[in-house]
Amino acid sequence: MAARLCRLPRRLTAAFSSAAAAGAGQAPPAEPLTERRQAGGVRTIVLNNPRRRNALSLPMLQSLRRDLLHDVKSRELRVIVIAAKGPVFCSGHDLKELSSEDDVKHHSQVFELCAEVMTLIQKLPVPVIAKVNGLATAAGCQLVASCDIAVASEKSQFATPGVNIGLFCSTPAVALGRSLPRKVALEMLFTGEPLSAHEALMHGLVSKVVPEDKLEEETMKISQKICESSKSVLALGKATFYRQITQDLDTAYKITTKVMVDNLTLRDGQEGIEAFVQKRKPVWSHSQEEKK
Repeated sequence: MAARLCRLPRRLTAAFSSAAAAGAGQAPPAEPLTERRQAGGVRTIVLNNPRRRNALSLPMLQSLRRDLLHDVKSRELRVIVIAAKGPVFCSGHDLKELSSEDDVKHHSQVFELCAEVMTLIQKLPVPVIAKVNGLATAAGCQLVASCDIAVASEKSQFATPGVNIGLFCSTPAVALGRSLPRKVALEMLFTGEPLSAHEALMHGLVSKVVPEDKLEEETMKISQKICESSKSVLALGKATFYRQITQDLDTAYKITTKVMVDNLTLRDGQEGIEAFVQKRKPVWSHSQEEKK
């Protein structure tokens, strides 16, 4: 990793852990922990607790899960974007919840719900895009790695600094190990050193890096392109991608060969082919129904 980043771990560790201290003794924020809005098929979920560095507290995870699942089968929903307010996209778990004052049952609840949310993202029938404009550490980095697509501003950074405070980022390692080359992921996990946005792009943690003032435009460009396709076909394709990616080559081809045939039986599968042959735009039904 670049030498210019070598002095950053202490600051990154502070960002990772400061959510535990920020606002201590104060009443919880009156505003919702996440904000959900939807227009033109695009649902944007905004992590809305910048005072606590958008830490993935138990209430934050519960709110994020609700927003992800809300009316998810609606034909009007075509893509989900996860964004955040403030200079920190997400600092990871709220360490205040992980103190010895809470029992093992509570700690298990936090990590189990976090794992549920991360796996839920890949099980949803629509693509999920992380729109990152700032620092993403520990479980926040895990959230980025769990999304289907990630667009980051040039100032964004990504780190798993848990090792520096005695809490190894074992659960973030699940997502990182499936998004990054093993040696890159392990260097992040063993040292806590950050990746710059361009390093994250080079190694495959994010899909695109753009100037900060172009982040919204680029994210919406990708979202709108997704909205042009059939929801049912995308849902089938996404589910199949994650199903086959963990299989050996022969099994993967066996699975996807059957899915290709199944895809052709869908109403939208035939509509797309007919529209191409007839040189017209397809009229999608977004339905899972087979063509009769």
